[in-house]
Amino acid sequence: MTPARPLKVALLGCGVVGSQVARLLLDSGDEFQARVGRRLDLVGIAVRDLTKPRPGIDPALLTADPAELVARKGIDLVIEVMGGVEPARSLILAAIDGGASVITANKQLLAQDGATVYEAAAKAGVDLYFEAAVAGAIPIIRPLRESLVGDEVTAVKGIVNGTTNFILDKMHTEGSSFDEVLAEAQRLGYAEDDPTADVEGLDAAAKAAILASLAFHSRVKLDDVDCEGITKVSAGDVATAKELGYVIKLLARCALAPDGSISVGVHPTMVPANHPLANVSGAFNAVFIESRHAGQLMFMGPGAGGAPTASAVLGDVITAARNRVRGVAGPGESSYSARPITPRSLVPSRFYVSLSVDDEPGVLAKIAASFARYQVSIQAVRQESEPGRPEGHAARLAVLTHAARVGDMRAAVEDLRAMPEVTGDIALMRVEG
Repeated sequence: MTPARPLKVALLGCGVVGSQVARLLLDSGDEFQARVGRRLDLVGIAVRDLTKPRPGIDPALLTADPAELVARKGIDLVIEVMGGVEPARSLILAAIDGGASVITANKQLLAQDGATVYEAAAKAGVDLYFEAAVAGAIPIIRPLRESLVGDEVTAVKGIVNGTTNFILDKMHTEGSSFDEVLAEAQRLGYAEDDPTADVEGLDAAAKAAILASLAFHSRVKLDDVDCEGITKVSAGDVATAKELGYVIKLLARCALAPDGSISVGVHPTMVPANHPLANVSGAFNAVFIESRHAGQLMFMGPGAGGAPTASAVLGDVITAARNRVRGVAGPGESSYSARPITPRSLVPSRFYVSLSVDDEPGVLAKIAASFARYQVSIQAVRQESEPGRPEGHAARLAVLTHAARVGDMRAAVEDLRAMPEVTGDIALMRVEG
């Protein structure tokens, strides 16, 4: 009996993740063959620099021409771990047009122009898998895409960026400043030399768009995500949160509103210390799902790194390969709901407001009146002397509110800024729960 031909695999990118994927494909061939029913034959790896040493990888596999690689006859699976929108989009579309199934970890592309790729895959009848695009090794895409399709997801909340979680966790446990911990994260390799995408929330926002699209069966793009980073979070904010029983996390939050619209945002958020997400430490990621029937589910694990992310990539490779052998395709895009995005000013949240005021009679009443003018209800107020100023002359107020609309809350804060009794900056942060 003639053995079935191997499935030909092309790899685009051979950095931290790609090199791990390549080595596992080369070293675990027998095991993967047993799982798939066919051998997976890595036939080429597209790289930028052909001279860079890559231990354990045959240099004969390398090519600096990714377009030629995806155009080779008979390619069954294309793995894209290059990142960025272009040339990744063009290469993926070319691979799909050639009949290959695609496995990608490209959150930027999926968040900005996923529709183009989904539609091309559906038209060609091939698979598009992207488990590694959101939370590294954590299996979250498949549960949303397959396991929970018989349920109604009402909210997805997640810590989906390891760099910012490392920074905020260190600030919480050691009392360090943002700048101090960022420098440490860069030394340890948790943060890039240019950490903008992480600390400004852009990486998490792309992942939030993907999660919201899957959870609510609607097309959500990066531009739909209300995004704020952690650069303005101070050691004082972290200390006050701890005293109030909260932990500050950069939280991606996707929620279904009563009117059927969906809100998607990434913000520094005070999370109750007894919430499961509050205890996610270091560079770990976690995603918390609320659904109508299954209730609350949480997925946690390493959110980045070569080996964890390669694990997610290869899980998709095996699934797509099995589908190829059986002559079937996995689930495609589910966007039938086409839910609108909630206007940002109308999204409800609880808030934490921190401000310095002159410590004199009537000031608190004026502040309460300003909040009431915009239908913002105060839950609790904490007052203490302002450090560095004479006792009795200035106070620092920490205010927790009940749920209010974002637009109303921001209008109230602008009123506070205009009050002569309010001195210095005003810190505004969302509160979960």
